[in-house]
Amino acid sequence: MKVLSIGNSFSVDAHRYLHQLARREGEDLYCVTLYIGGCSQRTHYLNMLDDTDSYALQVNGTLTNLKTTIREALRSEIWDVVTFQQASHQSARFETYTPYIQELSAYVRKYCPEAKQVIHQTWAYEDGSPKLEAQNFATSADMFAAVEKAYAQAAELISADGIIPAGKAMLIASQTGIEKIHRDTFHASLGAGRYLLALTWFKYLTGRDITENAFDDFDVPVTDEERKIVIAAANAAFA
Repeated sequence: MKVLSIGNSFSVDAHRYLHQLARREGEDLYCVTLYIGGCSQRTHYLNMLDDTDSYALQVNGTLTNLKTTIREALRSEIWDVVTFQQASHQSARFETYTPYIQELSAYVRKYCPEAKQVIHQTWAYEDGSPKLEAQNFATSADMFAAVEKAYAQAAELISADGIIPAGKAMLIASQTGIEKIHRDTFHASLGAGRYLLALTWFKYLTGRDITENAFDDFDVPVTDEERKIVIAAANAAFA
């Protein structure tokens, strides 16, 4: 399966372990992220119009020195799945998605008519984060409720094939025992946080059971207790 994410640092977090985890499970996932830090749907749209080669490529979890345009990336492979996401600081406000996500969706369909179009549901900021206060939310749960609603509206708008519930998984993990699921109050932690995202994406993309997952090639160690919590959180995100 070939997966392309038109994203930002949150898709980099999600893809870091995904290919390696899938390989350990006997699945061949080729995973590419088009990466610009903090990139919004509007900026993706403008880059699409200008055919701007400002995207760094993350391939199978590793950032490269290569640059590309959205069009070049779409034409480079026969993609099975293409994912969209909003910048985290705009993710709770549906009005920031449109009309840009519709235009991006149509562009993807032009070059990859057979690809499934999937929404990558991003996550809320950590409780107590200055970024959370700047978004006028009292708690992470409050922000996620708005994020979840906005992504659902965006998915309906483009008739998306599905939503990867990564944001829901992150909230559940933070509420069920992972003290620091974020590394800087907003990005995923390098160990348990990124592992949780990989599990959630893997379960969504393959439909495989993750309950006994034993992947352990982490950049930062994940304890046995953290493993139990993130596996349970990833499973619960689909309930």
